Amino acid sequence: MIEAMPVLSAGAGLHETLALLTSQLRPDANHKADMVFLRDVFSERSLTYLMKIHEKLRQYERQSPIPVLHSASSLAEDVAEELQSGPMSVEEKELLHLLMSPHLRALLSVHDTVAQKNFDPVLPPLPDDFNDELEEESVKIVRLVKNKEPLGATIRRDESTGAVIVARIMKGGAADRSGLVHVGDELREVNGISVMHKRPDEISQLLSQSQGSITLKIIPAIKEEDRLKESKVFMRALFDYVPLEDKATPCQEAGLPFKRGDILQVVSQDDATWWQAKKVGDSNLRAGLIPSKQFQERRLAYRHKMGTLPNSKSPKQTAYDQGCDKEDCDCEGYFNGHYIAGLRRSFRLSRKDRQSPTGEANASDPTEPELLTYEEVTRYQQRPNERPRLVVLIGSLGARINELKQKVIAENPHRYAVAVPHTTRPRKSHEKEGVEYHFVSKQVFEADAQNNKFIEYGEYKDNLYGTSIEAIRSVQAKNKMCLVDVQPEALHTLRTAEFKPYVIFVKPRIHEGRRRRSASSPAAGEHGRLTEEDLQEMRQSAQQIEQEYDHLVDQVLIKEDTASACAELRIILERLEREAFWLPVSWVRN
Repeated sequence: MIEAMPVLSAGAGLHETLALLTSQLRPDANHKADMVFLRDVFSERSLTYLMKIHEKLRQYERQSPIPVLHSASSLAEDVAEELQSGPMSVEEKELLHLLMSPHLRALLSVHDTVAQKNFDPVLPPLPDDFNDELEEESVKIVRLVKNKEPLGATIRRDESTGAVIVARIMKGGAADRSGLVHVGDELREVNGISVMHKRPDEISQLLSQSQGSITLKIIPAIKEEDRLKESKVFMRALFDYVPLEDKATPCQEAGLPFKRGDILQVVSQDDATWWQAKKVGDSNLRAGLIPSKQFQERRLAYRHKMGTLPNSKSPKQTAYDQGCDKEDCDCEGYFNGHYIAGLRRSFRLSRKDRQSPTGEANASDPTEPELLTYEEVTRYQQRPNERPRLVVLIGSLGARINELKQKVIAENPHRYAVAVPHTTRPRKSHEKEGVEYHFVSKQVFEADAQNNKFIEYGEYKDNLYGTSIEAIRSVQAKNKMCLVDVQPEALHTLRTAEFKPYVIFVKPRIHEGRRRRSASSPAAGEHGRLTEEDLQEMRQSAQQIEQEYDHLVDQVLIKEDTASACAELRIILERLEREAFWLPVSWVRN
């Protein structure tokens, strides 16, 4: 038990309180072991010492000590010299011996160093002509301490005056953190070296080579720009950027490299040509330069005009999953979650094959390039009362995404479903309206196609097949996640605020060096062995999709085999319902 403890005096220390607490511990029949343990802990000598040290430090802190003088070492020398100037008593001889002791002299020297705070950067002496300069303009001496990181500022030469001007301050850099250098300041000297007649590249090299402390002589801008608040604009990069390969950048050292798909936080757009940005998730707090959206679009448009920009809109054919190779086979081929009779591997469905009833192709003008720069995005998480996002699967040749989709749906039909396609072919005896297909007349189908009710459609053996927008809405109205597999060209139609599609690109793993007539490919399956020609066609199909549509893909699923691919797809779908993702701003703010 712990008895009532006597009242302590106001001056009692922490170690005294601990000693008193220990003395109040009394053994108890029910808690004897606990009491013994506490007494052993509280009686530990090292704990008592720690308490005393803590108390002394707190007392020292409350006193807020300051040095009495900053020259104790020189004062000791003066006293020693005074003692030696005449006869000394025994006490004076002992004092002289102490003052001349090397240990005491070293202690006093350290005292003076700390008292004077010599370990802090000390500003250099003002130049001799400083007063003359003050008569004409205000001069500011700035001392910055930087490590191996860049200074975080770029410069330019004023065309009219020839002065070296601070062009921009990189957010989070050494110059920005100091708060002493601003856009528009005129730079006169770096570490005492005049920059008045140096080229900008020479000045940049001088700044980058300076390590530790760096001293700048600056004439402040007449009107300093207001400090910009950190932007909340986020962009998804739609292209790769390597500053060292960009000759147009004002400072390659200040450039921010990024990959297509990276999320960038744009912290400054005050320069119409070069934005300042950080990569989301990057531990580096310093912003870097990236080309602005307008500037990058102008460059891409110029490259297209000069014929150096690859045309991403050229009408190329992309294959569906393959069906049976037998010419006379009436087995079912794949189309939007269901089979189409007699669909063989040679069948291709592309945008140029889709024509309206008037005979006009739906494909866009291939001469108009898609200038891929940035897409503004924001974080989004599906709320409980919202319809599930649409899941779109696209696949390269041999991916067989239909069986992948069907297996996942079969495992959980109450959670996932497919959009039932439309067809003009006659209904078979075992088929039901709205289950396998929506069976409609050719006139109705063509009218719906004319009114853009299909996300894609095609013709096979004089029969039309297509997936409608209403079929997707019908699934989502039941609060189910709709899975569709489409041609990549259909992504442009599906990328809307209504569907908020999550795009998964499925491609089979193709091992290099595989022998001709290989049977180990996951795409071979029931179709038997694949030749080297087949494998090469599969590689080209995947490369084509990556080149043209990679910027629209949210996830790449490498299909090693059906079982592992199904497991990975299930994980993706579960994450989609509970985690937040980056979506185009236009999808969320409508």
